[in-house]
Amino acid sequence: MIRKLLARVREYKRQTIATPLFMVGEVAMEALIPMIMSWMIDRGIQGNDGAGNMGNIWLYGGLLLVTAFISLASGVMSGRMAAVASAGFARNLRHDMYYRIQDYSFSNIDKFSTSSIITRLTTDVTNVQNSFQMILRMAVRAPLTLIFSMIMAMTINARLSLVFVLTLPVLGFGIYMIMTRTHPIFKRVFQTYDKLNNVVQENLRGVRVVKSFVREDYETDKFNKISGSIYKDFVSAERRIALMNPLMMTCIYTCTLIIGWLGANEIVASGNDAAVGMTTGQLTSLITYVIQILSSLMMVSFTFLMITMSRASAQRIVEVLDEETDIVSPENARTEIADGSIDFDHVNFAYASRSERDTLSDIDIHIPSGAVVGILGGTGSGKSSLVQLIPRLYDVKDGAVKVGGVDTREYDLTALRDSVAMVLQKNELFSGTIKDNLRWGNENATDGEIEEACRLAQADSFIQDFPDKYDTWIEQGGTNVSGGQKQRLCIARALLKKPKILILDDSTSAVDTKTDAQIRAGFRSYIPDTTKLIIAQRVASVKDADIIIVLDNGRVVDAGTHDELLARCEIYREVHDSQTKGGEDHE
Repeated sequence: MIRKLLARVREYKRQTIATPLFMVGEVAMEALIPMIMSWMIDRGIQGNDGAGNMGNIWLYGGLLLVTAFISLASGVMSGRMAAVASAGFARNLRHDMYYRIQDYSFSNIDKFSTSSIITRLTTDVTNVQNSFQMILRMAVRAPLTLIFSMIMAMTINARLSLVFVLTLPVLGFGIYMIMTRTHPIFKRVFQTYDKLNNVVQENLRGVRVVKSFVREDYETDKFNKISGSIYKDFVSAERRIALMNPLMMTCIYTCTLIIGWLGANEIVASGNDAAVGMTTGQLTSLITYVIQILSSLMMVSFTFLMITMSRASAQRIVEVLDEETDIVSPENARTEIADGSIDFDHVNFAYASRSERDTLSDIDIHIPSGAVVGILGGTGSGKSSLVQLIPRLYDVKDGAVKVGGVDTREYDLTALRDSVAMVLQKNELFSGTIKDNLRWGNENATDGEIEEACRLAQADSFIQDFPDKYDTWIEQGGTNVSGGQKQRLCIARALLKKPKILILDDSTSAVDTKTDAQIRAGFRSYIPDTTKLIIAQRVASVKDADIIIVLDNGRVVDAGTHDELLARCEIYREVHDSQTKGGEDHE
């Protein structure tokens, strides 16, 4: 896991290496400062038998300023390099995760929820970024401070320095116990974040439904439960972490008292003579080193705590990076699609590999190129699942789907999907102008081609009513246009692609029957050689189709023309009669 994460440092290796090098300079100077201060006290302030020595005071004072400046400059450079390295590392992580997700098949995306992917791209990456920055600085600074300070303390008085050793096991054990109890809590918190994001997304996406059914209180309660769970976990973890500070202070004050007492005795016994025992300056520097040593241990503990917090995030990030897409282009893949003919050769399909029941069972259909095919069936009959196999959004469980006489698994994915245009049941528009959205179908489309496609999709009439016409701004999700307008814009976008296969997944459900008929008439004139598959709830939308396929419980009940199915298919006849009873079908 660590190796995979570090591979994302890439172009920021120089800053990553420079950060600890500058940190070495900062820590080395900080370790010298207490020793120089002891010299100033002993040789300057108390020099010449207590009368003071101004020459030494100026000498050691200047040396202190130089040392402090070098320490400051090294610290500033280390902080700057760490900030650049950690920010760049986080950018590369997000970049690699995002591009990895773009290669996922629908089944890969189904494995991770949308809210979980968002949390991993945001909160988890931020946690790892903070941990990475702390490792570059604190994980280097703390051990070096401990080592340098211990060496300097031993140089001054090895016997008194052993006091540190007595407190290390106590402090280390306490830190270990706190960390082992906080890691499971933080791991649970980040999983709960996924649920929180899901609740927020669901609420915002369905805000109109929430308000129309006056369910604000229910949604608020649902949010409060998830948010309260995160609050309780964080409080529980912080209570444990809060024990670190009193533990640390207890160790520092205990060591200071013991060293102060023992050191003072040595100073009195030696008459403040370094050759005999200990001096005031040495005791002052030794106490400073006590604080540095124990503070470094505290820094180590906080570094490990941050690593503990981010370990769960790092694992979730690596899961995204390691996920192998189960739908890839084969070697020497075909890039040319002969025509829009489609064959389902005894196809079985299930969304989950271990599913007890197949979504589609033994689908065996031949659709000639250029045909108009209607697909009817009740909710859950497998209509959308069927058409999603054509551009290979999912792979079949058994059998084969062929386009242009070739198994879709032999095609280059980009080439195959470029030849298929889908207008999905849930239409999506993106923030931008109408032209921007339509050019998703063909980024090089001229204004004339855009207007022609919109006329065929019966969208030009309402676009002309907008003040900015084709430069009208579409809000995210197309919230400032109606459902029917959104559907017609999506159809126009698909027409601009000029595909070999056009799939309309219940994409005219929000338009009236007259407009629906006009759209279908436009298909015949504009893309006569394109195979058109129309999933519909209305018989009127498919009655003129060359072939009508009736699905029920994932199986093909019957296939034929409108008249043939009326004569022999009971399900089709029942749907037709229920929709035409009372003269409701005026087409």
